[in-house]
Amino acid sequence: MAVTTCDALVVGGGPNGLVAAIALADAGWDVVLVEAQDEVGGAVRSGEVAAPGFVTDLFSAFYPLAAASPVIRDLGLTAHGLTWVRSADPVAHAFPDGRGVALKADPQDTAAGLEACAPGDGEAWLRLVAGWQQVRDPLLDLLFTPFPPVRAGLRLLRRARVAGSLDMARVAALSARRLGQEEFGSEEARVLISGNAMHSDLPPEGAGSALYGWLLAMLGQDVGFPVPQGGAGMLAAALRARAEAAGVQVRCGQAVTRVEVAGGRARGARLADGSVVRAPHGVLADVSAPALYRGLLEEHHVPRRLLADLERFQWDPATLKVDWALDAPLPWLAPEVRQAGTVHLGVGEDGLVDVAADLTVGRVPDPPFLLLGQMTTADPTRSPDGTESAWAYTHLPRAAAGDAGVVARHVERVEAALEQVAPGFGAHVVGRHVQDPASLERADANLSLGALSGGTAALHQQLVLRPTRGLGRPETPVPGLFLASAAAHPGGGVHGACGWNAALAAMRHRAPLGRVRRRLVGTAWARVLDER
Repeated sequence: MAVTTCDALVVGGGPNGLVAAIALADAGWDVVLVEAQDEVGGAVRSGEVAAPGFVTDLFSAFYPLAAASPVIRDLGLTAHGLTWVRSADPVAHAFPDGRGVALKADPQDTAAGLEACAPGDGEAWLRLVAGWQQVRDPLLDLLFTPFPPVRAGLRLLRRARVAGSLDMARVAALSARRLGQEEFGSEEARVLISGNAMHSDLPPEGAGSALYGWLLAMLGQDVGFPVPQGGAGMLAAALRARAEAAGVQVRCGQAVTRVEVAGGRARGARLADGSVVRAPHGVLADVSAPALYRGLLEEHHVPRRLLADLERFQWDPATLKVDWALDAPLPWLAPEVRQAGTVHLGVGEDGLVDVAADLTVGRVPDPPFLLLGQMTTADPTRSPDGTESAWAYTHLPRAAAGDAGVVARHVERVEAALEQVAPGFGAHVVGRHVQDPASLERADANLSLGALSGGTAALHQQLVLRPTRGLGRPETPVPGLFLASAAAHPGGGVHGACGWNAALAAMRHRAPLGRVRRRLVGTAWARVLDER
């Protein structure tokens, strides 16, 4: 039996796992990272699947959170081959009736377009942008910091003062639909908030969805919706190169079958080939919460209350994705949409509510809401001159995700919705590739039926309730084991914070006051799970 010994083992080579490995290696730790797939990246990978010469992002594609994240920004990935590029317009919405609206790179240009839709909407938009600029840095720190974010919260309070902080708290509790109705007179302006909110699994009428919609819209005005030049895989490759430069040993094609626990503490892991990696100072798991607690840990090492709480764990909806190689740009009816890298389409403002309601009750949305990427528009290296590499994804109820007939009919709906706003689109298709929910999960086990966020973003599964009742921190009830995936706070998105927070927690547990910290964490877990 082959045995490797290191300081820390990172299980999973998605962006969070890679960030965690980098942070530990930079601190002088000997780190091994193991990834079950043949390449790192998790949901950050690309390939030529629709047609030769057309680069498709296989999962995530646009990265406003990565561009804004202090975690990703400070890694110096440009020195390891990463180049960010942006489309002329970050995001747009194509309405079924042929109208269009674009969030432009310059807020003044966005405001001018919205003012033409309804008097006062331009000024309202600039007011939102000004509010974002006032709170940007402390707010991002607040969102990415483990709970409770005391320092970041105080910084935000100093910057926004009491009145501004209360306004932020109200936005965090609002629905996207309500925020749009309060601020804007036109449907065009309102869908820039509610459409962006649909990047999460929160319904536009749901509490908390306003924060998601506003945050993504403001990031669009701030950093755009950038993409890695050459494909999403270039971001993963840069993270791997950065990790290996720091001394991380990366092993792909090696699945972990069991986290080894001895003396009440995680000590390493056993791999599918029978080998063992011993890691006495920490095991950091970039895997889903169900996979960690029900799969990688033996049941007697997991508190009974936690196992019971996992019965209520809620995944976000299933995802269906279609990739196309086109011999020409998409023939949009609305000129506002042509230069946007990200396009929302299929329904208008009210239709977004209908789609969310369908998913809630288990109906297949008809018509669907689509999130589409014009990848060559954003990055001309993605396909030959005069062509377009495009994709669109939509959601299905999880109960219907395994029905091949349902999936096939929904692919037809996806293409019909696109044909409605870009007539003649089908005549330009020279290659097509369908990624159904099951294939997304096979390619990345964290994407259960294509669930994109590691579990719902709804309020009942956030902060100290993510992934179940707990501490809102990366520490788990098993000492030495840290949750480093999107299942941990702050959740989904390529920002690296989940991995970074897990690495910091592991280092603090090894620090001079680590014994005290471990006892405090153990006591807190015992009380949360009612074990004392």
